[in-house]
Amino acid sequence: MRWDIVYNNLDYLLWGSFPDGPLGGIAASIMLAVMGIFGAFWLGLGFGLMRLSQSRILRAVAMVYVEVIRGTPLLMLIFWFYFLGPVIFNYHLPEFESALMAFIVFTGAFVAEIVRAGVNALPGGQMEAARGAGLTRIQAMRYVILPQALRNMIPSFVNQFVSLTKDTSLAYIIGVNELTKAATQINNREVVAPAEIFLAIAVLYFLICWVLTAFSRRMERHLARYQARGR
Repeated sequence: MRWDIVYNNLDYLLWGSFPDGPLGGIAASIMLAVMGIFGAFWLGLGFGLMRLSQSRILRAVAMVYVEVIRGTPLLMLIFWFYFLGPVIFNYHLPEFESALMAFIVFTGAFVAEIVRAGVNALPGGQMEAARGAGLTRIQAMRYVILPQALRNMIPSFVNQFVSLTKDTSLAYIIGVNELTKAATQINNREVVAPAEIFLAIAVLYFLICWVLTAFSRRMERHLARYQARGR
């Protein structure tokens, strides 16, 4: 087997042609995932709170967003932002930004459900106690409910980040030079070792996801001990 080809192109798999050229490889995949989960957190937090709102209109808008996006394939969203964006908005988003927007919108729908479930998992008396202390509903949500709920949501957020990290491989379809695209380019140039190249990127994906999953499990154990002490 030609593992020397993987070794000779390892730098390109890790960070593309950076610093002489654009960032690529696993570094671009991680950047997509980090920026995607950051944007999706705020988007999902907003829609998650809308689903908990007392306003029927806000709940309906949030429900439509969550159900439509969760029922739409991620690859379709990437195509929408890349190909339909210029038609609708008369502005062409570059490949990286198109994929990033698709990841934010897609993951935001799942984060919204995490937020809704996390808040609903708290004891029902929390809101009444906060309101009884003189806080408005918004203040109670901000200072009492959300800090507790978000702490319990951390493992779910990490799991969603793991899923998004793997989903970044779909960005290659519109030309984003992430890890899968970098491996495809190397394979097209070095046609004698496709098995070695794609096995190498499978290992890279596994290592990243394994570290994140281990972190999530550690956070779950930590939260379980914290809640046990709280009782």
